[in-house]
Amino acid sequence: MNFNGTPMQMKSINKKRVLQWIQENSPTSRAEIAAKISISKPTVSLLVDELIGEKWVYEKGIGESSSQGGRRPIHLYFNEKAAYVIGTDIGGTKVKTVISDLGGNIVHSSSFSTCQFLESGLLKQIAKEVQSMLEECQIPLDQVLGMGAGVPGITQTSSGVVLEAPSLNWIRYPFLAEANKYFSFPVHVDNDVNVGALGEQWLGNAKNKQNVLFMAVGTGVGSGIIINNQLYRGYANAAGEMGYMVTDKTDMKKDFKPIFHRYGYLESVAGGKSIGKKLTEVIQQDPDHPAYSQAIKGELPGEMAFALAKKGDKLAITVIEEAIEHLAYGIINAASLLNPEVIILGGGVLKSSDYILPKLDRIVNHYLPSSVELKISRLGDNAGVLGAVSLFLREHDSIIKFS
Repeated sequence: MNFNGTPMQMKSINKKRVLQWIQENSPTSRAEIAAKISISKPTVSLLVDELIGEKWVYEKGIGESSSQGGRRPIHLYFNEKAAYVIGTDIGGTKVKTVISDLGGNIVHSSSFSTCQFLESGLLKQIAKEVQSMLEECQIPLDQVLGMGAGVPGITQTSSGVVLEAPSLNWIRYPFLAEANKYFSFPVHVDNDVNVGALGEQWLGNAKNKQNVLFMAVGTGVGSGIIINNQLYRGYANAAGEMGYMVTDKTDMKKDFKPIFHRYGYLESVAGGKSIGKKLTEVIQQDPDHPAYSQAIKGELPGEMAFALAKKGDKLAITVIEEAIEHLAYGIINAASLLNPEVIILGGGVLKSSDYILPKLDRIVNHYLPSSVELKISRLGDNAGVLGAVSLFLREHDSIIKFS
């Protein structure tokens, strides 16, 4: 590594490299670190001793004798409890916040209804929840490195401005400026689906994958894209807006009107809200249907379509099959362009994954030039909050504060 800085700067960089190696490869040894990252053994030993003194690293047991009779090296471990990170997932219906250690283990969580605090201020309420959780866990504020946040909208990560989040009625909302009023530690913010992608790559079904497509299918349809281990945000921070894909040209000849203001075509035929709307319409035309009286009273939830389809209801099956086809075409188009190692599916609609996934898999791999692995989010409801923790750890310069 060529670096012409001062000895102090060089030491700082090497210390970060040593800690990163231990964090990603525990258990390890001083000799292994020196060999793998090409720093001399005396320097590694000195830096490791400092990291142990600062509680970022601990060593465990004297190594057992090897077959040659010598002692095996003492193992070094990353101390996941050395500090904590707050992760918050701000959704259109619910805000979930967690305290996580540096290994992604949730030590406390809380949530509240979004609409209840939208007017009075979501960040103000998040700050109250964080303070309460820290007190309950007896974690001092100086042990909190910072907070990551996922929001349901197009976000300028550098300025911390949420350009537009329709479900929160936010337009050019100065998220970081507001956050600074309530939090003394650094905060990083990004689109919620980007954050979900980071969470799955860190701890979920995309672990150790460098090229990932994370799709969230809920009320809307969005995706987070990781290319060569880097989150791809696009020119205007709007990459991954798969909900705007057009998957049927015949519909586009009509006067297309999305279900929600500024929502796209794919969302209008495959999102959870649209599935419920379509089910309601077809049942309203069949007075003999068991759910007819419910459909006449108001719009049925999308979940009901899956529940009915699993029982063999023909109308529900037709609605679901059509939505799955559109979703599959969207996946085919995205996968053809990006060639990901894995596609992770998350969001409310995928709670019926046992019904959807085999059908999606069959259509997608029929059309794609090379097959791709489709997996359901391993982190489930925690993809957003743990992704927010991952966002902070990736964006923050270093977990070590150097003087």
